Amino acid sequence: MGSWLSEREQRLVAGAEEASAATPIPTQIVSNGEYLPPPQSATQKRVEERINELADENGKRLGLSRRQFMRTSCGMAAAFLAMNEIYGPVFRVEAAEQHDPEMMLARAQSLAGQFIFDVQTHFVRDDFKHEELLGLAQFASQHWNPKMLEEGVTSLARYKFQNYVKEIYYDSDTNLALLSGAPFDDPSWWLLSNEQIVAARAMINDFAGSRRLLAHTVITPKQPGWMEEVDKAIAVYKPDSWKSYTIGDPLGPSKFPWRLDDEQVMYPFYEKAVKAGITTLCIHKGLLPPDYEKSFAGVWEYATAWDIGKAAKDWPQMNFVVYHSALRAFLELPDQAWAEFEASGRIKWASDLAEIPQRFGVTNVYAELGTSFANSAVAHPKFCAALVGTLIKGLGVDHVMWGTDSVWYGSPQWQIEALRRLEIPEDMQRNTASRRLAAPIAGSSS
Repeated sequence: MGSWLSEREQRLVAGAEEASAATPIPTQIVSNGEYLPPPQSATQKRVEERINELADENGKRLGLSRRQFMRTSCGMAAAFLAMNEIYGPVFRVEAAEQHDPEMMLARAQSLAGQFIFDVQTHFVRDDFKHEELLGLAQFASQHWNPKMLEEGVTSLARYKFQNYVKEIYYDSDTNLALLSGAPFDDPSWWLLSNEQIVAARAMINDFAGSRRLLAHTVITPKQPGWMEEVDKAIAVYKPDSWKSYTIGDPLGPSKFPWRLDDEQVMYPFYEKAVKAGITTLCIHKGLLPPDYEKSFAGVWEYATAWDIGKAAKDWPQMNFVVYHSALRAFLELPDQAWAEFEASGRIKWASDLAEIPQRFGVTNVYAELGTSFANSAVAHPKFCAALVGTLIKGLGVDHVMWGTDSVWYGSPQWQIEALRRLEIPEDMQRNTASRRLAAPIAGSSS
């Protein structure tokens, strides 16, 4: 494994010095490093242009420059209005919100008591050396979160502890976060050690005087010594839950892919976890690069939902939280993904996840929205609504969990606002309700 993105892919992403308009909501997909982001589409460009038009119009009305207006809550409302104009009514927003600060203040006050738990957040250790991550920050600042450009993206400090605290706890409405990690076959790529994750939990909770951060222990099934690390976690780290990748290495292909329903490898772990009372396992699924059948040859199937149902049925004491909602890489062709949903009512891999409770008679499977929500909201809001609706219909509203994959993309506040305003169009609700849940669990490329 050489780098976060290949040398060819790094040449295809633009630097921050070419940043586009500082829109409150991103107008292009950015990668979290696990796939190459697609270029801005013509539709996304229209959204950006319309946001700028509304910013000029309403900023002048309020005595603000375009840039000043973009930083206000009215600017955020204008961005959602622009998206509704281009994509159709998906976000709940009134025209008056773009020029009435008092209305926006009243809205903010009405939401002040809302509890927000972000179940997927990240930062990197102080001695993390892979500056390839800076390419992500530059691309993110250009296309997804321009505020990052204003604050600077010239060093890995963007992804380290101090900025993490600022963007999660000071620049967003997040109340409680779960600090996660990722395993790599190359140890130098580990974002944080398990010991560092729980140390961060202790530091933040001690400073806050309350429970503001939960901690993962990352497990690495099949790797030498992995069960010894599980024993150490139970005895010393006392994590709030577990995290792992069935594909082994996020950047793959790994020498250590595994299945949740492997009775020899995983069932002894579940037994230990249940006995210790640490019964939630968060698993990366989906979200592979567009060429996954080639770049993840021999292991990509491990990122599908093929192994969840049996494990959940055999271990009702465990909770299985599926990160990214198992959404297969659709981001390079959002219009095609939407057309497929309109024709079939299905979303590849995510529908397989949503159907597990019905197929296996279980209630211990959950979907998490990190990156999948953010990118689909930017690329195709109607598809985003379809994704959320599919998950809620199959799993239940209390089994769909909020996560943002921050701080890869800056503060999660715009994502919070997008979810607050998201509405599933009535015609989509009717069409989805009329369809039956049917089709095999994914284990193929179809």
